[in-house]
Amino acid sequence: MHQDFRNTFNEQFSNDKYQSFLESIHHDFPGVLDFRIAETPIFLTDSFVEKCTAAGEEIIDFIVRSDFKKQTEKAIPEGMFTPNEDDCPQLLSIDFAISRNEVGELTPYLIELQGFATLFNYQSYLAEKYATHFNIPDTLTPFFNGLNRQGFLSLLKNTLLAEFPAEEVILLELFPDKQKTRIDFVLAKRDFGIETVCLTQIIKKDRNLFYLKNGKLQKISRIYNRVILDELATYQNLDLSFQFTDDVDVSWVAHPNWFFRISKYLLPFLKGKYMPKSYFLNDFDLQTEDLDKYVLKPLYSFAGSGVDLHPTAEKLALIQNKSQYLLQEKVSYEPVIESLNGQVKAELRLMYVWDKTKARPTLATNITRLSRGEMIGVRYNHSFDWVGGSIGFSQKGLK
Repeated sequence: MHQDFRNTFNEQFSNDKYQSFLESIHHDFPGVLDFRIAETPIFLTDSFVEKCTAAGEEIIDFIVRSDFKKQTEKAIPEGMFTPNEDDCPQLLSIDFAISRNEVGELTPYLIELQGFATLFNYQSYLAEKYATHFNIPDTLTPFFNGLNRQGFLSLLKNTLLAEFPAEEVILLELFPDKQKTRIDFVLAKRDFGIETVCLTQIIKKDRNLFYLKNGKLQKISRIYNRVILDELATYQNLDLSFQFTDDVDVSWVAHPNWFFRISKYLLPFLKGKYMPKSYFLNDFDLQTEDLDKYVLKPLYSFAGSGVDLHPTAEKLALIQNKSQYLLQEKVSYEPVIESLNGQVKAELRLMYVWDKTKARPTLATNITRLSRGEMIGVRYNHSFDWVGGSIGFSQKGLK
């Protein structure tokens, strides 16, 4: 982490500034912000950014392999295949723990990844708020590959809308007014004119989809999918006109099959110095591996549910469908962020946008999450300060 920028930020920090920062967001979008924002961004050194981008490129090397879809055929659960899949996910997120390697250097280690949308519009907005309220130097940027805010929003808009007018593109979610990430939906509407529509409000006629807008049927040509399929599976007896398995005349960003193909399912396939060892549970050898060094994760779970940081042989023996779980080598998060009252751990999410005409995705921006709890995530840090959602700034992104 960049010590000079950290020292300056901490010296100039005040709780009054932080409260003004939060009040500004609540003023812009009353009643919409529903998760904790950290008191600080993080400041990344050029060398750490280089390691993160190198780690991301190693993962993308696997995703762009000609046999990738064959390798991930079993990733899509039975009965959940969505027709008309495209050739790339268009949106991609990769989560890295900020840790130390065996020689003590700060190093990113892969935690999870997803061929799915994340808080793209919100992160751009959040960066502006941090910069304004905490006087972040204009030599720092939350973007990569020479992008500025305007360039980032242009890239994102072209990806989300493609060739369609905004009125034919929807952000699809399940009960969007109840989602903690709904501020991102509001910003997608503000920035690009994309309406948010609940899955329960979709109307299907033959192969066409519609929703009611101002009392009239509005055709849907493109879906910006924000329905987390793990969450959808937890609901029973929903009255739906449209199912994800239906063959309909729409394009997707990102297509639902990528939610499964690029997911925890990929972890056992990825090898390299930034990749902790991972095994499908049915392939794990208790005779040669030390179970204490691993965390148990279900392949498909909503918001981190089912993760066991302390698996035992007895617990594993009780699991019936072992192919639906994996064991991932534990990663020690380094408490490297200096707050005003102690050290804080962090996770960095690299956010990619994939122009379908390009061979590889573009690293665009990032999310950081700060934690003092045993696990990363707002729900595990509700009683702490200097934790929560944030963003990373660096100088490297300008080059």
